[in-house]
Amino acid sequence: MNASPPTVAPSGNQAIFRWITSLLLMVAVGLAFHYRAHLDPAQLESLVQEWGGAGMALFVMLYTLATVLFLPGSVLTLAGGAMFGPWLGGLLCLLGATLGAGIAFLIARYLAGAWVAKRAGGVTGRLLAGVETEGWRFVAFVRLVPVFPFNLLNYALGLTRIRFDHYLITSMICMAPGGLAYAWLGHAGRAAATGSADAVRTGMWALALLSVVLLIPRWVKQVRQAKTRPTITRFPMER
Repeated sequence: MNASPPTVAPSGNQAIFRWITSLLLMVAVGLAFHYRAHLDPAQLESLVQEWGGAGMALFVMLYTLATVLFLPGSVLTLAGGAMFGPWLGGLLCLLGATLGAGIAFLIARYLAGAWVAKRAGGVTGRLLAGVETEGWRFVAFVRLVPVFPFNLLNYALGLTRIRFDHYLITSMICMAPGGLAYAWLGHAGRAAATGSADAVRTGMWALALLSVVLLIPRWVKQVRQAKTRPTITRFPMER
């Protein structure tokens, strides 16, 4: 059974804190959107290398922050695959995306629900109805089928009654295929740029994984349609 978010009316101090949080989030998202064109993978790699052994932790932190601030994760996932390789890079990207999705969910549920509801608009009602009916299965569906923008979905799901652990685990599992495919694509790009002998094989693996990921939404839709299609009961004909 899904646990509902707290419905206790906030006190005066809590209301002020939530208003300030919403304002800060709005400003941070606005600044991130304004400067998104300056997201340079080459500068990011240089920064990560400067941190040495802590570079992986820095990368995860930056990916988490980017997820919270509505920045495109695909660019960072490609960079992660190029820097750390397809498997480690994909894992680090998945960790950052999961942490960012969890933080956004908690912000919406406990701090900036009004701001999120206003930004999400009609999306909120559809998510509320879907989660009420299907629970974590609906979360899996909207993660695998790009019906809603990814970063907005992180916040909007915080307004539903889905349990946090169900949301986080389902999101992590369903984000893994896409993250791995893009990490492989970034790794293939690095191999091609450096003239690696394995560039062709790496590129084929990346394209194969990406093809599978692009087919997943169609498979999921077909499964859902098959489950909702009414069954026709056949009775034996009378003699």
